[in-house]
Amino acid sequence: MDRSVSGTTLRQLLLAIGDPLLDLHPAAAGLDAEVSGIAILDPDDELGSYPGELVLVIGARGREAIRYVRAAARRGATAAAVKVDPAPNGPARSGAAANGTGNAGELRAAAAEAGIALLAVRPEVRWDQLETLMRGVLDAVVIDGDDGAGDLFSLAQTVAVLTAGSVTIEDASNRVLAYSRSDDEVDELRRLSILGWEGPEQYLAKLREWGVFQRLRVGEEVVRIAERPDFGIRRRLATGIRAGNQHLGTIWVQEGKEPFAERAESALLGAARVASAYLVRQRTDALPGRRSRQDLASGLLEGRVSPDLVAGNLGLDPSRAVAVIAFDVRGGIGGSSSDLDRAELVNVVSVQATSFRRAALVTTSGSRVYAVLPDVSVQAETQLRTLADEIVRVLWRRVRVRVRAGIGAPLPGLAEAPRVRAEADRVVDAMGRNGNDADVATIADLRAEVLLSETLAMLEANPDLRDPAVASLSDYDRAHGTELVTSMLTFLDVMGDVRAAANMLHVHPNTLRHRIRRATAVSGLDFDDPRARLLAHLQLVLAARPAESRG
Repeated sequence: MDRSVSGTTLRQLLLAIGDPLLDLHPAAAGLDAEVSGIAILDPDDELGSYPGELVLVIGARGREAIRYVRAAARRGATAAAVKVDPAPNGPARSGAAANGTGNAGELRAAAAEAGIALLAVRPEVRWDQLETLMRGVLDAVVIDGDDGAGDLFSLAQTVAVLTAGSVTIEDASNRVLAYSRSDDEVDELRRLSILGWEGPEQYLAKLREWGVFQRLRVGEEVVRIAERPDFGIRRRLATGIRAGNQHLGTIWVQEGKEPFAERAESALLGAARVASAYLVRQRTDALPGRRSRQDLASGLLEGRVSPDLVAGNLGLDPSRAVAVIAFDVRGGIGGSSSDLDRAELVNVVSVQATSFRRAALVTTSGSRVYAVLPDVSVQAETQLRTLADEIVRVLWRRVRVRVRAGIGAPLPGLAEAPRVRAEADRVVDAMGRNGNDADVATIADLRAEVLLSETLAMLEANPDLRDPAVASLSDYDRAHGTELVTSMLTFLDVMGDVRAAANMLHVHPNTLRHRIRRATAVSGLDFDDPRARLLAHLQLVLAARPAESRG
């Protein structure tokens, strides 16, 4: 019996391959119940053990499959997939299953009683195709682990967001590997392709006649396919998925209610490169010594993987410059980064970065996503800013999530990647302070804020560098409910202009003069001495900043 090991959930399966292939009816465990693998249950075979597995009940449908669903439940299965007969008034769809009509209702009741989730499969769906799609989702968890890149289904959904179309990813034999969730604006070709049938033969013949399939197999280009109302076929974009000279598959994008996005073709090329890495990884991850692209990226940024190893894996010149862009979610409409699934962010960054540089690497660390861009010019700041701007705009426009991007300026040599990453982090850390609300920035944009933050961090970490006289002002404020720290900081910020500082504090100038005299008496500092004034100013900034801003 063929099985695969995984750790995905019913929710992930439903999001990936739900409608139009099946309806999911969860058991008491809900949508977060884990599926450890897939098993085939044929009525002619002996029953086995199915702990945590999804059992495909082959050869029995409708109420005839009830006893096999119950048997799978007794043997530990998480879910059972069964084909349902059409409802009396047509094909079994979500409504019929949900309302409990026909054999779907009986199956659902039996599954609920047995404590097992039921996947009601459309009668026209082929079992071999459904098994391939499900294994694609489950195997992706094993392949990707914690690198955040998700599977081909999440990639397809990301490409749909970037192109404003409906996406299908096929292998070299034109079998559907994954597809995006669609609205109702899908044509017959897409519907039949997802259901595992061939498209209209006359239309496929036209594609061959126009040389579309040949172009998709031999080169890296986006092929534009015109709308054919006579076949009920909408406009399409397509590109081949390649690894060197080998054709691995195709990504198709069907135009929907809206026109394609402005940069749809660029996104499609990037997606093909990401899909290529995914498909190659499927074949080679089991090889001894094999390193994933995510491990290469994180190892390079952390200095634990040799730049020569990365260059050898990607066919790069290790002496060429490398840049790094750090992305950090800053909250969406709901004010929380939970509005954005991390895999969605990683996929968007991967597709866009790979369209910019084929050898781009993407990895994650904590809440941040890093795009490592090798083989760039040391003068590439304008291009890097354009790339980061595009990613930030796409995420806000399509997903309604705000992201900050800090650009680490290119330095010659892959060995400099940790330094470039550190600079990108410094920029992101400084963004949003002192009224700076930019979405994209470089060190040149925020140099003063970055250097000030690091100076304050050094002061905070080294008490022996701080003058106790300044700390006495904070102690005095706490003991007497005064505002000497705020008053002196504002006074020093405006370079000793009493009237300007008083206006900012909303007090009379004489009141501020009194506070300055009090601060001098309490601390013993001579604010007329430029050196004393400089040191006091830095410490007052440190005292006034919230701890999270100093971090």
